[in-house]
Amino acid sequence: MANHMNAAKHKVSDKSLLGGAMIIAGTAVGAGMFSLPVVGAGMWFSYSLLMMLGVWFCMLVSGLLLLETNLHYEPGASFDTLTRDTLGNFWRIVNGLSIAFVLYILAYAYISGGGSIVNHSLSSLGVELPQSLAGLVFAVGLAIIVFISTKAVDRITTIMLGGMIITFFLAIGNLLIEVEPAKLFVPDGEASYLPYMLAAIPFGLVSFGYHGNVPSLVKYYGKDPGTIVKAITLGTLIAFVIYLCWLVATMGNISRSGFVEVIAQGGNMGVLVAALSDVMASDWLTTMLTLFANLAVASSFLGVTLGLFDYLADLFGFDESRSGRLKTAAVTFLPPTLLGLLFPNGFLIAIGFAALAATIWAAIVPALMAYRARQMFPDSQSFRVPGGTVVIAIVIFYGLLTAACHLLAMAELLPVYG
Repeated sequence: MANHMNAAKHKVSDKSLLGGAMIIAGTAVGAGMFSLPVVGAGMWFSYSLLMMLGVWFCMLVSGLLLLETNLHYEPGASFDTLTRDTLGNFWRIVNGLSIAFVLYILAYAYISGGGSIVNHSLSSLGVELPQSLAGLVFAVGLAIIVFISTKAVDRITTIMLGGMIITFFLAIGNLLIEVEPAKLFVPDGEASYLPYMLAAIPFGLVSFGYHGNVPSLVKYYGKDPGTIVKAITLGTLIAFVIYLCWLVATMGNISRSGFVEVIAQGGNMGVLVAALSDVMASDWLTTMLTLFANLAVASSFLGVTLGLFDYLADLFGFDESRSGRLKTAAVTFLPPTLLGLLFPNGFLIAIGFAALAATIWAAIVPALMAYRARQMFPDSQSFRVPGGTVVIAIVIFYGLLTAACHLLAMAELLPVYG
């Protein structure tokens, strides 16, 4: 009987662990993955894999450092509360501004990417639209869902995630079968790879952004570090495996020199999908890939704008009435939609800017908070990330390196492929 009860308890635990892992993986994986093959084209597959491993490790550790601080507080304490208590108001404001900036810039990135993929989808049906107008259609359609309610977003996103999983495996499965190893390991073009890694590092950071969910996991599981650590590790590993499959599928089918044309056209989502469509065996599989891209960018946009919507409603004190939600929707959607109309092809540039701000709240602030929390609670028996101060220093260095790489790339001081 006891064994049966233990087995049942273990089964429930496994189920809830998978739920937490899927929250982490679902937050990390999104439309940003479409930037990875494009920015990785210069260093190609082996160095892209090496970079992704390094970024995965640093982002995993920074999430665990955030968890370490979070466990000193009651479940439900927000990122905002943790920053204020451990680092003071200055860092709280910097952290809050960086979160708002990331959400806004990602909303714009997904409008740009959404416009590109909607345009690609329509052109395959013989309908031609200016990309800025396609972006407007994309933004307005999804903004209405966010305006209606959180429940509407929840239901639509759940359906989209189910569709994403099915279409991803159908399309990617076929691309993986068609992979040519020579394209992966003996690429054409110039024999220079490593220098291109620096400009790509910020894009890796955006691909592993899940840190806003750590306080939610503490609230969900309570003070159970063992389960939460497993959920974060498993969730980020799932994201890593998906990115690995995506890099193999894209770089194993499009030659390195083929990416020059993709980059020349702005490197947007529709351009990459069109390049992959050219090498796919059937129209049906091309449709699956296009559908996956549409679902990926739409679900990412819904997730980001819902977070921004709630953040701004709280910041400005807008209530839940129809007029209150309308005001929040205006503040949330008008700036990124206007940018989407003015600069329809800014997907890659926007993802880079998101990384610059995200390095503050996804790397530097979690490391500083853990360092301060260890001083504030020296006798605590709570969970502590192994590695002492060295691990904290590595994460801060990684955060500063990412910011420096983005700024140097903006100043055109780093080599960029294409």
